[in-house]
Amino acid sequence: MRPLRVGVIGVGHLGQHHARLYAALPQATLVGVVDTRPAQAQSVAERYGAAVFADVQALLKEVDAVSVAVPTSDHYAVTKACLAAGVHVLVEKPIAVEPQDAQDLVRLARQAARVLQVGHVERFNPALAALRSLVSRPAYIECHRLSRFGVRG
Repeated sequence: MRPLRVGVIGVGHLGQHHARLYAALPQATLVGVVDTRPAQAQSVAERYGAAVFADVQALLKEVDAVSVAVPTSDHYAVTKACLAAGVHVLVEKPIAVEPQDAQDLVRLARQAARVLQVGHVERFNPALAALRSLVSRPAYIECHRLSRFGVRG
């Protein structure tokens, strides 16, 4: 079975993580990235051995799946275009600004028989896997975030 051809739309803070993880997966090939900031796209593409695409439509012609890591206000339009192109989508949270838009994306994914996943899942996060091995039968766990939230753009 050939590796899944993936792309990342939006390579800001979160999109860079998506690109890094796809590049490291043997089951995937990071085909390319697209971003409204060409220098940012070029930097990430070079770091992970991927191509830079001028626009979303060009990327969609070359991939099986994408991560959508654009500003929240653009989630609906970008994800809708990806599903219309027949591409599986992992969209960062939240799925959309408006509930009716989220419902529309679910409907479109079903119609297109494509996977639509929202980036809420932490099940495979290496930090959580390490924590599981350190904690046995906890009664109470107190957690504190040690790093600041980055600026999303």
